[in-house]
Amino acid sequence: MHFRQVPFDHPDAVKLNDEVQLEYARRYGDGGDATPLDPSMFMPPLGLYLLAYDDQDRPVATGGWRCQDENDEGYSDGDAELKRMYVIPEVRGLGLARRILTALEDDARAAGRVRMVLETGTKQPEAIALYTSAGYETCAKFGHYREYENSRCFAKALSRP
Repeated sequence: MHFRQVPFDHPDAVKLNDEVQLEYARRYGDGGDATPLDPSMFMPPLGLYLLAYDDQDRPVATGGWRCQDENDEGYSDGDAELKRMYVIPEVRGLGLARRILTALEDDARAAGRVRMVLETGTKQPEAIALYTSAGYETCAKFGHYREYENSRCFAKALSRP
């Protein structure tokens, strides 16, 4: 497996984003994640979007972060928000999500962000297990889904090495 930095609107990123939206729809019975996202949000130094490719150069996982600062959606100055973490079913369980998460945390830290935040849902226990095992703790709700009952928000300080 190898990682590539790509634009959020890269064809492989769009393909995996479509797959994760179907996963959300299956789990939550709706149209997927409606959080407004723009490709410019993931352009360095204000963010990063990564794809993981297998040995056949097939995109198999994705994840990104974008800058957030204090606003009326509950973010704090210095936040980096994790978005679109997804691993295709065929390669789950190989530690790929953890490797992407670590790479995104390292990049956000290098960009001067002080806290990584994310929103997930109660119907994604695998995601919650990954984040809590990586040191994330529940925090006050923020973002597009902050008013939803099944929304869960997590944060982790991005301390300097």
